[in-house]
Amino acid sequence: MFRPVPDARAAAVLILFGEGPHGPDVLLTERAATLNKHAGECAFPGGRIDPEDDGPVAAALREAKEEAGVEPAGVDVICTLPELYLSHSRHRVTPVAGWWREPSEIAPGHPGEVATVARVPLDELVDPANRLTVRHPSGIRMGPAFRVRDLFVWGFTAALLTQVLEAGGWNRPWNAAHVEDLPPEVLDLAARS
Repeated sequence: MFRPVPDARAAAVLILFGEGPHGPDVLLTERAATLNKHAGECAFPGGRIDPEDDGPVAAALREAKEEAGVEPAGVDVICTLPELYLSHSRHRVTPVAGWWREPSEIAPGHPGEVATVARVPLDELVDPANRLTVRHPSGIRMGPAFRVRDLFVWGFTAALLTQVLEAGGWNRPWNAAHVEDLPPEVLDLAARS
């Protein structure tokens, strides 16, 4: 188990569930391909906890507004999940689960940071046809992934999403032995980060 380094930065992400046009869904963003860190990756809205934030909940709601246009007043916070440590980026991340009681219009908040914002139906996420395990071309298995709505969700976000779907009772059996290499375009962006 990885333990946070003393200078690990505190961050938060918002796992925002709602009732969308195609049933229950979750909000995901795709980071801009031009970023220095995590370029092109799909993620939950989130980022560093700023000094003026009143903890992880405030940071997650602020970031969701900045990145995707989510109005914090329309979100009911359900809970915060245990902090997770990402050794690659040296962040301590607190996931915040929320229910989108009053959905707002969504759009990428800053084109240099966010390329896409999408409400992804849970039915599509748990569809076994959209699930796979990814492998680095070196042969190292990296974990679960999802192919949904022209998005490729992998890494931290896919691992956390897998755990949340399981805990929520939404998960359906899928073939974790279906292993594919990271797509070349994803690998190229990851190598830059």
